Amino acid sequence: MAQADLVRPAARPDGTIASFHLVRYPTLGAVRYAAYDRPVLRRTAGLAFWRVLGTGRGGSTGPGADLRRWALFAVWHDERALTRFLERSPIPARWRDRADESWHVRLTPLAARGRWGGTPPFGPVAPREPAGPVAVLTRASIRPSRLAAFHRASPAVDRALSRQDGCLAAIGLGEWPLLRQATFSLWRDTRAMHRFARGEQAHRHVIEQVRARGWYSEELFARFTPHTSEGTWNGTDPLHPVTRDPSASESPRPPGVRLRDA
Repeated sequence: MAQADLVRPAARPDGTIASFHLVRYPTLGAVRYAAYDRPVLRRTAGLAFWRVLGTGRGGSTGPGADLRRWALFAVWHDERALTRFLERSPIPARWRDRADESWHVRLTPLAARGRWGGTPPFGPVAPREPAGPVAVLTRASIRPSRLAAFHRASPAVDRALSRQDGCLAAIGLGEWPLLRQATFSLWRDTRAMHRFARGEQAHRHVIEQVRARGWYSEELFARFTPHTSEGTWNGTDPLHPVTRDPSASESPRPPGVRLRDA
């Protein structure tokens, strides 16, 4: 998705924190959990915005689906609401009990541009460039008339991303097959992210086409500082040891977020 000037989205009174949860189940029967989770999330106190998302295969951000792996992206009014969810909701309890693997991270919004389902999801953001790792969320509703062109261009960007120095992990996400696509990626720092966004030829070409030919009816680009990651993503925590400091082992982890590693 194209990167443009970032602006502050509409403010929420309490400020926000986001979270990303990636969960792999042992069987294809996990598809039913996507339906089970929605009513629970609608009733969750302090949850400002959420999407249950399917995932692509492996690290690919292109077409294809892994029906055993699902993601939740959520925006919370404050840290207390997220902690309460992790401690008390049946959803993370199921992650602990039934998932083969799960990875979870808290995200402090740094900057955002665009809307998701007609809504700017985040609260007040003071745009800045962090010194450490950065997480990036991109999301687009693709116009049906531009779908073929979008998917023809995607493999080249996917290959470039897979070999990009400084990309710690990346995954393709989807709300709706083919038409509503998203990506979540982790970067060593903003310099690595900018090198890809601005310097990679395949990515620049897609940005030019998006703007010139109006591929998207809606889009969102957001950056975050990732912290307090838990669990594993394909066997490791992609932020370890990037987000850890020498004193990290001396501080207890927040209750309710320690999840079973694969």
